[in-house]
Amino acid sequence: MSSTTINSPRDPNTLSNYNNFLTQHTSANFEIDFERRRLRGNVTLKLVSISDSETKDILLDTSHLDVKNVSLKHNVLSNWQLLPRFEPYGSALKISLEKEAEKGQSFEVDIQIQTTDECTALQWLTPAQTSNKRHPYMFSQCQAIHARSIFPCQDTPDVKSTFDFNIRSPLPVIASGQATGATGIVEDSTSAVDDEAPGTTLYNFRQDIPIPSYLFALASGDIASAPIGPRSVVATGPEELSASKWELEADTERFIQVGESLVYEYAWTTYNVLILPPSFPYGGMENPVFTFATPTIVSGDRQNVDVIAHELAHSWSGNLVSNASWEHFWLNEGWTMYLERRIQAAVHGEPHRDFSAIIGWKALSDSVNEFGNQHEFTKLVIDLKGKDPDDAFSSVPYEKGFHFLYYLEKLLGKEQWDKFIPHYFSKYKGKSLDSYDFKSTLLDFFEMDEVARRKLDEVDWDAWFYKPGLPPKPDFDTSLVDVCYALADRWKALIPKEKSGFQPEAKDIEGWMANQIVVFLERIQDFEQPLSKEAVHIMGQTYGFSKSKNVEVVSRYLAVGLKARSEEVLEPTAELLGRVGRMKFVRPL
Repeated sequence: MSSTTINSPRDPNTLSNYNNFLTQHTSANFEIDFERRRLRGNVTLKLVSISDSETKDILLDTSHLDVKNVSLKHNVLSNWQLLPRFEPYGSALKISLEKEAEKGQSFEVDIQIQTTDECTALQWLTPAQTSNKRHPYMFSQCQAIHARSIFPCQDTPDVKSTFDFNIRSPLPVIASGQATGATGIVEDSTSAVDDEAPGTTLYNFRQDIPIPSYLFALASGDIASAPIGPRSVVATGPEELSASKWELEADTERFIQVGESLVYEYAWTTYNVLILPPSFPYGGMENPVFTFATPTIVSGDRQNVDVIAHELAHSWSGNLVSNASWEHFWLNEGWTMYLERRIQAAVHGEPHRDFSAIIGWKALSDSVNEFGNQHEFTKLVIDLKGKDPDDAFSSVPYEKGFHFLYYLEKLLGKEQWDKFIPHYFSKYKGKSLDSYDFKSTLLDFFEMDEVARRKLDEVDWDAWFYKPGLPPKPDFDTSLVDVCYALADRWKALIPKEKSGFQPEAKDIEGWMANQIVVFLERIQDFEQPLSKEAVHIMGQTYGFSKSKNVEVVSRYLAVGLKARSEEVLEPTAELLGRVGRMKFVRPL
């Protein structure tokens, strides 16, 4: 009997043997069944053996997936089986070849599948859960390890493949590829072939840039679109289209151009935004071609579009250059926060970068306090062996990663550091790397620069990578935040037992950005003693917080009111929780 040779991969969160076989191309062919809340169809994987006669078994990730059949083109398939479930990673699909695979040998595996009720990557909405109440809606969220609940794959960011999407649906479809057409329209049962559903259309997409499985994305519903730039559209519900277009059209192309000046030319042809229904739990998801975004960015004041700057920055950091495993997630998110804030500085002015970083520092501090300052998940490089990457999700990789890169920029000087940015993103374009690759690349780049080399000798790499808790706090430009703190201090004097002649006026916050109001309100939330109910009422009326459409502002104001036990914020809080699913706002309230 032949034995299987196991080579330890860089990613501990996959059951696939991607050190023996690599996926080169994925063809996903699905019909969306809204009634049964299923995707059904097949996926074809083109794999190549990268080891020589080590194993005849192909192992793929699956989770809560109904595998109907497996066939192998041009070869006799001996057998396949789903191995016992191994939490939290699912059940490996073992496909046994006739003999050990030779290095360079290619295989096409076709797998008939159907998703199940336990699929963790798909969210299904009834018509009543959408804004116009007319049609159902479906969208996917595959990060970090949920693609395996849609189709068998090597579900690791260390493997990238090109994709074809062929998706049949009764409603418009969006995917993380370029649309190549809509064909195969089935108007009624007389024109149906095989089991094609009447009233459906086959939507085709192609992704020629290799992407990891977590960037596989689908959405289908009552979707309309409009241009927001020369290479961008926004897609959303018909009733929300006009407001979404207005919110995004002023900044999107400008963001892209700044990103290109920092790194290099945008690689994905078009950059588009899908505004999802309110139940979407995140701010955004950087799916290639189409960012999936929360509707809370549409606030009528263009104050929350920096979410788009963040997701756009992922077009280079994460999507083109990816962390090899979720243990090195900071390489995705730390770089993206850094690029986002460089975009902010170019568009709004340099003080805005530090202002955003100050807000980020508070988020980082909150995460460290929540985990505990010695917790494994407060490190930059973490141990996820046997753990679910979702359990480690926090602001730590975003903000601690940003502060490491910000530290390196200050250490080397912006002029020198900016030479490294395009080099790094060019060297790893289309590839995945870990923290040690990053370190060696940085040191190699400056090896011949004696001044820079001496400065890099000062870096305590072990402390940055492995020390838990907060990193050293930099000296920020606090000009935009000082006025927020000063106004909060004046409100603090209104708390009972304190004497104050302060009379709040609308001009107190005249000319402020929404984020300055957020900082002001968060400062008040941190007061040991809450404001009085009367003060909360005066604040809401005087500053207009109680009528604001900006959820970033309203949610913080409601939190201030709840801490004061103000009855007048109870109904607005319940209303907000009933229409907004973004975890950032739901959890604190």
